[in-house]
Amino acid sequence: MLAYTLRRILAIIPLLILISIVVFTLAKLMPGDPFGGEIDPNNTNPEYIEEMREKLGYNDPIHVQYMRWITSFAQGDFGKSTTYKKPVSEVIAERIPNTLFLAITSLIITYILAFSMGMYAGRKPYTIGDHAIATFNYAGIAIPQYIIAIVAIYFVAFKLGWLPSSGSYTPGLEEGTWDYWQSRMQHVLLPAVTLGVFSTASYTQFLRNDIIQNSRKDYVRTAKAKGTKESAIYNKHILRNSIIPLVTFLGFDLAALIGGAIITETIFTYPGIGMLFVSSIDTRDYAVVMSLTMLLSLLTLLGNLVADLLYGVVDPRIRY
Repeated sequence: MLAYTLRRILAIIPLLILISIVVFTLAKLMPGDPFGGEIDPNNTNPEYIEEMREKLGYNDPIHVQYMRWITSFAQGDFGKSTTYKKPVSEVIAERIPNTLFLAITSLIITYILAFSMGMYAGRKPYTIGDHAIATFNYAGIAIPQYIIAIVAIYFVAFKLGWLPSSGSYTPGLEEGTWDYWQSRMQHVLLPAVTLGVFSTASYTQFLRNDIIQNSRKDYVRTAKAKGTKESAIYNKHILRNSIIPLVTFLGFDLAALIGGAIITETIFTYPGIGMLFVSSIDTRDYAVVMSLTMLLSLLTLLGNLVADLLYGVVDPRIRY
């Protein structure tokens, strides 16, 4: 497995180089000029502007600008945000804990609900409970995430008043206190559930169908013939085989949730990197946009790698 892991890590490098070229090209094709955010807007002297363009390297050939950017990026220097007037790494570091908190909370809720509903529907197929869960699944898969978010805000936050609809915590609370963390949990629940609806519905339906299929196999009939309790058959034999594919999705999930948080965070005005990404596009903050795109791409590739490695861990039949 070590040799396979090293091969996969080496294969990521050319992909990242290709992605960086695409990201840099798209940034150059975007409307506006990043130079505008780095000069004094009150100084319109052409000599000053030309001097600054030369100083900041905007007059250099494109390939020179690309090499300068990618070399700095590889060394951990993501540039300076033209909006926040400080290094991009600091801007991202301030937001990424919120996004990770949102993604992990969503992941926990997704797997708890998917296992609970999938197990129930798989053990009791074609019952009223199974049909109700199937209705939830079809709705979760078919309805776009932003529609679910708007409906959740309207009913849960505005009509019922159960959870807040925006922000990450109530202002004025002291960090680290119980009230602070309670407020953070209340603020993250609604966007976390919204973010995980599609995965919850997909995994529930997948687990339900897989349990039904496995329950008809020979080893289950043999276990029943030996007098093994039904709960033991489902919990030890069937579930063990059925969760293998779901465990392998874990690597994909983390990357997908962080990427999907762009829409959710924007709708809930949750201050994570998703909301930062959208606001940076609006303000033409190219350094932030390019850095976040590269980081999300890297996270996706690492997520794929983790998923492949987990597949071999949970299924001993897999050999690398």
